Amino acid sequence: QVQLVESGGGSVQAGGSLRLSCAAAGYMLSRKCLGWFRHAPAKERKRVAAIDTGDYTTEYADTVKGRFTVYEEKDKNTVILQMDMLKPEESGIYYCASRQQGLVAWYGDYSYWGQGTQVTVSS
Repeated sequence: QVQLVESGGGSVQAGGSLRLSCAAAGYMLSRKCLGWFRHAPAKERKRVAAIDTGDYTTEYADTVKGRFTVYEEKDKNTVILQMDMLKPEESGIYYCASRQQGLVAWYGDYSYWGQGTQVTVSS
């Protein structure tokens, strides 16, 4: 059974940092595409970052470039989303999701999802 488990969410002030983890069980994240999505109230789920763990290509939403970093901790079968200089509008539930290949942006194209972790950024 495939499980993705996010952790690391919490409450920070604007300008602060959080490190989110997505750990996989029953499933190897190597050579897969993993996306981080943010779901804010009354908004559609939006991909903020993604990584192809086959060739380590990364993609970021324009609004987070230079502040967010996504990378794999291969020995831990985990993908990290490091978020710096956070803004209040980036509050929401953050999900990791995986698919076999292709760094696509639409959430509907991802096969496996974690349960999400709440991020709250106060001004």
